[in-house]
Amino acid sequence: MEDGAGMPRRRSPPLHPQIQARDEGAGVGRRRNPRLHPQIQASEEGGGMAHRSTPRLHPQIHASEDGARSTRTSPVESASLPDDDDMLREILLRLPPQPSSLPRASAVCKRWRGLVTDPKFHRQFRAHHGKPPLLGIFELSNKGIVFKPTLDAPDCIPSQRLDLGRYSQRWHYGLLDCRHGLVLVKNSNQSQVVVCDPITGHHRCLAVPSVLWMGKLGGAVLCAAGDHDHVKGGCHPNPFKVVLLSLTSANQPLACVYSSETAIWGNVISAPCRFFYDGVPPTLIGSTLYWLSANDLMIKFDLDEHTLAVISVPPVTGDIQYRNRLVIQAEDGAIGLVNLSYPCFQMWQRNVNGHGVATWLPSKTIDMNTFLGLPSQIGLLTGWLLGYDEDTDEFFVHVRANVYGVQLKLMQSRKLYESNRVNPYYPFKSFYTPDEGMAAAVLDESIAVGSVNMLSAFLKKKKTLD
Repeated sequence: MEDGAGMPRRRSPPLHPQIQARDEGAGVGRRRNPRLHPQIQASEEGGGMAHRSTPRLHPQIHASEDGARSTRTSPVESASLPDDDDMLREILLRLPPQPSSLPRASAVCKRWRGLVTDPKFHRQFRAHHGKPPLLGIFELSNKGIVFKPTLDAPDCIPSQRLDLGRYSQRWHYGLLDCRHGLVLVKNSNQSQVVVCDPITGHHRCLAVPSVLWMGKLGGAVLCAAGDHDHVKGGCHPNPFKVVLLSLTSANQPLACVYSSETAIWGNVISAPCRFFYDGVPPTLIGSTLYWLSANDLMIKFDLDEHTLAVISVPPVTGDIQYRNRLVIQAEDGAIGLVNLSYPCFQMWQRNVNGHGVATWLPSKTIDMNTFLGLPSQIGLLTGWLLGYDEDTDEFFVHVRANVYGVQLKLMQSRKLYESNRVNPYYPFKSFYTPDEGMAAAVLDESIAVGSVNMLSAFLKKKKTLD
């Protein structure tokens, strides 16, 4: 700084714009973001404004020779993003798991896109969040197996994007299960089940053992990776298991397990009871699958031991219909049961004492009219339980041509969409990364700026918490 120019006034470069003085003093140098704006080179004479690019996202302020200062408005919030890839990766990992987050970040610049499209980053992103978001519901309609999105824009995944193709045909395929980003359907014409990955479009057809194809068929699909590698909803490259439940002519339950690692079916297992299966999907609690029967029984299949067991459940009484009850996980990890006698949820819990004797005890009764968003003064038999999300403890309830998601632990509800059908619902949860479809859309500068704003807000919040 030359004498007489005044005391230089410096500010922190990460949070404030800076203005650099020109040697000629004819104007003020303006610095622009090379990623969001074109570059304009100043003439050597200094007769005009010099527009210079900067490797940072925000301009800086320096004192000029006469002490003047100038600023310009940035399209993004005033926050400095790190030049170090490791630091930026840690920030991007903390973006929300919703489908639009990573595609928006990938639109900011080539550097960001290189980070968020890296398969290693995808694994880290899924591991960091653990539980993926609910993208929508698969159900069997008059048109076949369809996907119905439950998220609002910009996170809404179009139905056709997760279409099962020829495996969704109404008269040939039926839904059995949906879990860990996979969908299990049965092919009635060819005695097959098909494991579909709607995100990647991959599928695998499995011939069902003839002994299992004699009666009503139920099934479950789940990731077979260990706890270290398994991320619910991010299991696309991992091995999987298929568990099929069938009935003999005498309604005796049979079960068999297929492993994609060995590509073979295991031994057929049976249980000494009469079981009446009506197509309700199973509930996974820990490493055990549970199917409800219409005759006040529950089938328990241990995935580790490959054993079948029979459990008695509280009998259906009053106006409770068989298909208005579901197996759930109780608050302490025990087996639970929920009955819907509208407008009340009746909760049960199975307790086992030190002698191994199990008893069912009513735990609570919840009036649905206390939930925000649900209609009041509902009459008899106007509500139906459609499905259950094991990870979030959310029920799907059909009330007066509307489908609601209800979380009993939080005493909250949300309206998902309108529907006149009362069919079992299969929640589909998965992470959706840029290379899986959305980044192919045309993304303009406003979306890029939105991504920077989102990260800037995160940085400010993190700084406040620190």
